[in-house]
Amino acid sequence: MLKTKAAVVTGSTSGIGLGIARALAREGANVMLNGLGDAAEIEKTRAGIEAEFGVKALFSPANLMEPAAVKGLIGEAETAFGAVDILVNNAGIQFVSPIDEFPDDKWEAIIRLNLLASFYAIKAALPGMKRKGWGRIINTASAHSLVASPFKSAYVAAKHGIAGLTKTVALEVAQQKITCNAISPGYVWTPLVEAQIPDTMKARNMTAEQVKNDVMLGGQPTKEFVTIDQVASLAVYLCSDAAASITGANLSMDGGWTAA
Repeated sequence: MLKTKAAVVTGSTSGIGLGIARALAREGANVMLNGLGDAAEIEKTRAGIEAEFGVKALFSPANLMEPAAVKGLIGEAETAFGAVDILVNNAGIQFVSPIDEFPDDKWEAIIRLNLLASFYAIKAALPGMKRKGWGRIINTASAHSLVASPFKSAYVAAKHGIAGLTKTVALEVAQQKITCNAISPGYVWTPLVEAQIPDTMKARNMTAEQVKNDVMLGGQPTKEFVTIDQVASLAVYLCSDAAASITGANLSMDGGWTAA
């Protein structure tokens, strides 16, 4: 389905991002990986994608905290692949704290990576998409783009910003065969979610099991974590011709959390 396409997926060395990158590669897209992790493991992942799916897979260590590096990531992919047809803004970090104790540097880092990096990546990728007359932009948002939770002020603010950015971009390019959508999962069992448990235990005076069952899954009527494969499958669908009229949407995949 995507054999003539090339994708950049940020935050794709693990978790949701890697799941999306693999799913796009499975459909024939060349992929640019980006993220943190052990260099040997990243190379194993990159080479594995090429071997398994018969596509070209590259890796960029671009630091998305820096606007110039974000622009450089898109430029590197355009040079290597000839175009960036699909952009998935997935990179993110989290920190949990009462707002009056929230460290300034943590607040700024969350806003910079979770929101500003998406803006800079979209800004850099759109000119090429406009020249080709085709593009797919997918922003990994969160149920927290629609509702709030205590102790996550920076993350909630960033994800609400992603929801607004998605709508605005969609309207600006609506007649150019470029779509821009957000996927808003509930809790997906990933390293990012697992890392939240100790801080949430401290903030709420709970055990790890209480955090999982009462906080993370407390608002999801299914009482099940969303899976990486489910999110990846939705991302692939949004890249298809069948989804050409879906744009500006914030698609919930949260086990019913935001239905209440």
